[in-house]
Amino acid sequence: MNQLQLFLPCAAGVEDLLVHEVARITSGSTDTVRKQRGGVQVEATWRDALLLNLHSRLSQRVLVQLFYAEYRNEQDLYRAASEVAWEIWFTPRQSIKVEVTAQHSPLTSLNFAALKIKDAVCDRFRAKAGGVRPDVNTQWPDIRIYAHLTTDTVSLYIDTSGEALFKRGWREDKGEAPLKETLAAAMIAASGWAEDTTQPLYDPCCGSGTIAIEAAQIACNIAPGFLRRFAFEKMLPFQPHVWDAIRNASERAQLPEAGPVRIFGSDVAHRMVDFAQRNAERAGVAGAIEFRGGDALQRMPPCEVPGVMLVNPPYGERIEVGGVAGAGAREQAQTTDGGDFFVQLAAHWKKNYAGWTAWVLTPDLKLPGKMRLKESRRVPMWNGPIECRLFRFDMVKGSARPDARDRPSA
Repeated sequence: MNQLQLFLPCAAGVEDLLVHEVARITSGSTDTVRKQRGGVQVEATWRDALLLNLHSRLSQRVLVQLFYAEYRNEQDLYRAASEVAWEIWFTPRQSIKVEVTAQHSPLTSLNFAALKIKDAVCDRFRAKAGGVRPDVNTQWPDIRIYAHLTTDTVSLYIDTSGEALFKRGWREDKGEAPLKETLAAAMIAASGWAEDTTQPLYDPCCGSGTIAIEAAQIACNIAPGFLRRFAFEKMLPFQPHVWDAIRNASERAQLPEAGPVRIFGSDVAHRMVDFAQRNAERAGVAGAIEFRGGDALQRMPPCEVPGVMLVNPPYGERIEVGGVAGAGAREQAQTTDGGDFFVQLAAHWKKNYAGWTAWVLTPDLKLPGKMRLKESRRVPMWNGPIECRLFRFDMVKGSARPDARDRPSA
């Protein structure tokens, strides 16, 4: 267990940020972390795998690669899975689930590929454990096995995380289209705010509080996985005293919620503000955040010192909570592209938020033009299946150029 090949998948566009996070957590160099499409690979120890599960804010899982080879058909997958020493990781009394992903695989059925891998795992246990084999549990398995197929190669992994790492354990109250915690953390990392957490941070469309809570945990040095359980706790290499020592060290490193509040969130829906407050309490950072109700088109800066705004504004199914600056604004916010809402938001920011830096995550690549603002940076990111950009706007006092519809008629 001293040298394992770990693969940490992440949202597309987050790989470079994850390289630096993995190097920091494992006390290694970025040269030892290899960026791949949709994740990073690193050679590390079993203890590093535990640390990454506890501390990584950007990765979706921590997978241990157990096999890599070429293949041509499903029988090759069976032989590959038969060669892995599964018995050193778990027992036949535990349940399993096999999942297969593919990129340009020639196989016609990924379900059949998963079945062949499952058969190989079970047959190996039958041969070594006197006929006893693991049960399959597709909903709540003890052990998750992943296979990734390319055109001609297969990689087999065992998942040390269990539930995806964005499930931190504190968000029980949420809206209809919540932002994943891992993507909120990626927005914070891309903005550079984590390098100086004394700056004010404000989310004017906070929803259930994801961005603000992630930021507060970073400021208080609270590990993102501190409240949850992991799959590695059911694996044979797991040693409770080692894990207890890691968790205790993390708890001792936490910082108190001292000093004036510098993290703020607001939302037009007061119900969402209540959700955010309850989530913050569960996350242990209620005292580090100030949540208030209010329309993003009307709320003034939450403090006198300019800071950073991080916004995942409403779009698609979320546009209905975009703003309610009068009945007219409600109708405009519900248009197909939400353009009128963003024009009003940009005008409000330019008038009242001089000196602030706004980072806006949106799938609309033409948003800067619609807001009549010039971005100083754009970072590609994917929100699940949705391709987005994280735009940076440096706010300078002044009104937006008047739209033809705003001019008085002759």
